[in-house]
Amino acid sequence: MKLGFLYAGQGAQKVGMGQDLYEKYPEFKETFDNVSGVDFDLKKVCFEGPEETLNETKYTQPCMVAFAVGMTKVLKNLGIKPVCAAGLSLGEYSALYGAGVFTEQQVIPLVQFRGNAMQTAVQGRTCKMIAVLGLDKDTVFAGCDKVRAQLEAEGKVDENGKVLVAEPANFNCPGQITVSGDAEAVDMAAEVLKEMGAKRCLPVKVSGPFHTSLMKPAGDALAERFKEESFGEMAFPVLFNCIGRTKEDSETIPALLEQQVQKSVYFDDTIKAMADMGIDAFVEIGPGKTLSKFVQKTTPDIPVYGVETVEDIEKLLEAVK
Repeated sequence: MKLGFLYAGQGAQKVGMGQDLYEKYPEFKETFDNVSGVDFDLKKVCFEGPEETLNETKYTQPCMVAFAVGMTKVLKNLGIKPVCAAGLSLGEYSALYGAGVFTEQQVIPLVQFRGNAMQTAVQGRTCKMIAVLGLDKDTVFAGCDKVRAQLEAEGKVDENGKVLVAEPANFNCPGQITVSGDAEAVDMAAEVLKEMGAKRCLPVKVSGPFHTSLMKPAGDALAERFKEESFGEMAFPVLFNCIGRTKEDSETIPALLEQQVQKSVYFDDTIKAMADMGIDAFVEIGPGKTLSKFVQKTTPDIPVYGVETVEDIEKLLEAVK
């Protein structure tokens, strides 16, 4: 069976994730016991919380990637490997680890750096994200352009004199798009998009305006950090968020990751592209079933298996026999 791995991103985390895997699989335990390069007790935060700590970006990102690394090792040892992979936002780093671009010792501290950079980029800024239901890409872009023009006309600027931001952040699946940015601008966008036919605009609980131009300082910081990192060859294709496909020879992984943090995520295009690559099933790696829901709405004919617990792994083994 040809499998496509999908790695969950920030927002899927929950206290206690991976604890049953830690107790059963030595390779998972090894990842958590031997983690290095982070400045906090990753195992304690992941397994015990508290939730408020786990939900801080600088802690969430290394905990989620550690879970993904451990799970990937377990699946590999059980003979379950993908023909291609992708991840939602932070999950892209987990996919690159799975493909051999990053090592285990490299990727966990790297995403802590990313989390810190993202948190620093908008320190003290009041931001918001909404999920816009029932509109297509073009309409959402047009709505955000209309809001920008309105903000410019009204002189709504930040402390640096730049116009407030409300931009499309995630194209998750047909009919579900997120818009993020400055809280005042996003509230305006919600009203405009409802007038343009959105069924609902729901607030999303996040700690920053991820995948918008407000994250440029984080992109710049990552670009500098990548100069110190080595990048291995991909053992299988990884599809990238900011382009919704595999990279071309002229495109580099560091540049795509720099863009990823400050540009829209085309996850619906990614799912469709993986389907076009001929996979028989998707495997969602991480807590929750968010990506499974996106798959079901985008490519309903392709089954998806979520692996979060020991029981989930056993079910997957039965399915792929």
